[in-house]
Amino acid sequence: MEQGVTLWQAGTLQQNMGISLYRATMGLLIGGAVGFVLGVANGLSRISHALFNSTIQMVRNIPHLALIPLIIIWFGIGEPAKVTLVAIGVMFPIYINTLHGIQSIDPKLIEMGQSYRLTKWQMFTKVIFPGAMPTILMGLRYALGVMWTTLIVSETISASSGIGYMETNAQQFLDMPTIFLAIIIYAILGKVSDWIAALLESILLDWQASKGGR
Repeated sequence: MEQGVTLWQAGTLQQNMGISLYRATMGLLIGGAVGFVLGVANGLSRISHALFNSTIQMVRNIPHLALIPLIIIWFGIGEPAKVTLVAIGVMFPIYINTLHGIQSIDPKLIEMGQSYRLTKWQMFTKVIFPGAMPTILMGLRYALGVMWTTLIVSETISASSGIGYMETNAQQFLDMPTIFLAIIIYAILGKVSDWIAALLESILLDWQASKGGR
């Protein structure tokens, strides 16, 4: 605690936390958006599924951390490399759960929507997306865990800022209080992220249930 207060007063702690949160958020937004779009496309279109799903599944089986050498070659060691690595790690859980959620929609609901002559957009917004939402949110919750794990690794590779850099730098000087502080911060951030995801899941599903019950 004393070390945390010292670093906070020096401005180092909040600066590194802000940078780590920025990397995590950008990676989540980019990877989540790509995974969601691909999941929707492959879930709704048989042609898209036939063209892209097998390739995506093949790439998914490669541990994304094994791509670090390629990412460094392509993007260098700056911010784009770290954000890209987080985005890749986040993308696959979102993709898999979005695809599975759409494919698991009860066909009777689709038939009911067709009987009401819903447009494709109405079918998606009123039937498909609400039905897939629980599975998508489950994927988001899992992706948040992957996000922090990936960020820890990315920030220990040629970084000059962030919580991971702070921990690696402390390791060189055998600064155990700072190392433990970094570990505790990661644990707290992971717990807060999971709590936010659970709260979001509860709010959205309760709202969906109340809306459907009207």
